[in-house]
Amino acid sequence: MGLLDDKVVVVTGAGRGIGRGEALECARQGAAVVLNEFDPAVGAGVVDEIKTLGGSAVLVEGDVSDVAVADSLIATAVGEFGRLDGLVNNAGVLRDRTLAKMTPEEWDTVIRVHLRGHYAPTHAALVHWRERGGPGHVVCTASTSGLLGNFGQSNYGAAKAGIAAFAQIVAQETARMGVTCNAIAPAARTRMTE
Repeated sequence: MGLLDDKVVVVTGAGRGIGRGEALECARQGAAVVLNEFDPAVGAGVVDEIKTLGGSAVLVEGDVSDVAVADSLIATAVGEFGRLDGLVNNAGVLRDRTLAKMTPEEWDTVIRVHLRGHYAPTHAALVHWRERGGPGHVVCTASTSGLLGNFGQSNYGAAKAGIAAFAQIVAQETARMGVTCNAIAPAARTRMTE
């Protein structure tokens, strides 16, 4: 018996690192998992891992900052498993460089993947819960880089600070719907941070 028996959870950026760990743990705890991953081969590998463990999982590939992809995540959860209980916003990228050397593309990519990548699936989930009723749970991924700062990460730190604020505001707005929203600020050695 797990903490998430009979629940359905969406995890973004679930192909590697923290997101992969979150997807696997949700499955171990009994949830059916809808994974989002930009790299379809990597995402399919995690789906296979979950199924090998006896769990249920499906993949929605693509850039989670794309509203159509985010909407598809929620539609897939409901279509494949009949419900949506939780959303873990984890997808992220790094483009480390001091601000004086940073290109506009490096700034925009990080802000888009992190901030819009939190907005789009959270918006889709909230529309679902508003129409069908809660409860629901959202977990956002901030970082100590956003809370304390880190050299060469003005783009990443700004995005992660924005996510911390985003989570607080979403929690205020959704409490009456029976939806919780929290932010975590993990530190891990992953392929992205290497």
